[in-house]
Amino acid sequence: MTKQADVVVIGGGITGTAILHELSKYNLRAVLVEQEPELAAGTTKGNSAILHAGFDAPTGSMKALMNVEGNAMYHELKDELDLEIRWSGSYVAALDDEQMEVLKELLARGQANGVPGLKIVSGDEMREEEPNVSKDIKAALFAPTAGICWPFGLALAFAENAVINGAEVIRDCKVTDIVVEGGAVKAVETDKGTIETKYVINAAGVHADDISRLAGDDSFTIKPRRGEYILFDKTAQKDLVYSPIFPTPTKMGKGILVCATTHGNVFVGPNAQDLPEDDKDDTAVTIPGMDEILDKARRLVPNIPVGATITEFSGVRAVSNTGDFIVGPSEKTTGLLHAAGIQSGAFLTRNTERRVEVGVRVDDPAIAKKLVDLIVSETGVSAKSDYKKGRPAQPCFRMMLDADQKALIAKDPRYGRVICRCETITEGEIVDAIHRPVGARTVDGVKRRTRAGMGRCQGGFCGPRVTQILARELNIPVTEVRKEMRNSYMFYNKESGGKA
Repeated sequence: MTKQADVVVIGGGITGTAILHELSKYNLRAVLVEQEPELAAGTTKGNSAILHAGFDAPTGSMKALMNVEGNAMYHELKDELDLEIRWSGSYVAALDDEQMEVLKELLARGQANGVPGLKIVSGDEMREEEPNVSKDIKAALFAPTAGICWPFGLALAFAENAVINGAEVIRDCKVTDIVVEGGAVKAVETDKGTIETKYVINAAGVHADDISRLAGDDSFTIKPRRGEYILFDKTAQKDLVYSPIFPTPTKMGKGILVCATTHGNVFVGPNAQDLPEDDKDDTAVTIPGMDEILDKARRLVPNIPVGATITEFSGVRAVSNTGDFIVGPSEKTTGLLHAAGIQSGAFLTRNTERRVEVGVRVDDPAIAKKLVDLIVSETGVSAKSDYKKGRPAQPCFRMMLDADQKALIAKDPRYGRVICRCETITEGEIVDAIHRPVGARTVDGVKRRTRAGMGRCQGGFCGPRVTQILARELNIPVTEVRKEMRNSYMFYNKESGGKA
């Protein structure tokens, strides 16, 4: 493969796809490369899915600016891209007088950051809205503009719209080098060939410093920080909480919260564990981590439904050595732009310099606009006159009225065959997910587009059937179907003992 592009985006998480979506509004040849066969396979898949209001970031930081701007932009994008977002608001709970003082500091910081509607409410006022929180909560900071989202759905929506508008997404494509001549970007080398370009946007998450060094820029480093979670079945106590419930940051606090998802599950976490810089993809979960999460979560919500646990997972955050987002052009290499160190929102306590990550980046649309505006300004490129908003409707069989379900089955009988019983996901929905723009190529790709495999059995029953459908629709052997990552093959050839 040898091709030309005006801009190459490296990284297929929510930051990279948001940037590609913004680029697709202009007359630019934009290409996104992702090393895994699926988008949203890194930090975007392992986070708290919270769209922060922006009160926690230090005033004047890039985080604060991008948080507030990005939150407002998501309010507009929700309808345009049919995003799964619930504007629930969020609470930071205080259990004693010392924590009450921290709430006041967070309130003042949020007001300085321009966050609208912030207020401190009493514990009784909080319990009127969240009756299952601890009776020991004395007060809470309420942020009405915060919300929860379907994080991989956001990334996929950005990518789908971008592709509809002419952008290209190349998956299973690992960047091996960035060609720099005379101090300027000339091309991106991958294991699938060369892409000649004048601009590279580095959105590679925990590997952003590695990508930067390929282009001759060693100005920052990324430290991986792992956070573990426990997820509960939505049938257990689906009304346990409505909004994200955070602890007040203290010297010993780890930012462990209790939160609902957009689909009615409840989860607790994350803790925070710094990993070695050479171990950036360690998403293991640990027994001590689970114990810590449950202990801290019960201080906020005593009746945690432990018996309804369906899975544990973790995600790795990209923590820059600057302590802030790194958003803008490289000072060492012309044509290289960074969207690095894009952690989730972080509480900075008065007792410690430790930042505790607790959510998905609400900042991404704002980051995308900031970087794309720089390219537009330099190149003078015009906006597309035929830019298409939105994306194809995604059928959700279980949410349809009976009459609509029957009509859909009459049109396509595959919608009458339930593949995932836990979530009531049909074969028709899975086929649609595979053939959408930037369609599913793995079992987990189907899961994130449809929820097949996200129920009580975690794919124990539907996983083999989903694998079979993928093989059929992609016209590949079953032994070529992967769970998610490059080498995560689902089945192996019995005779050879290896991949066919």
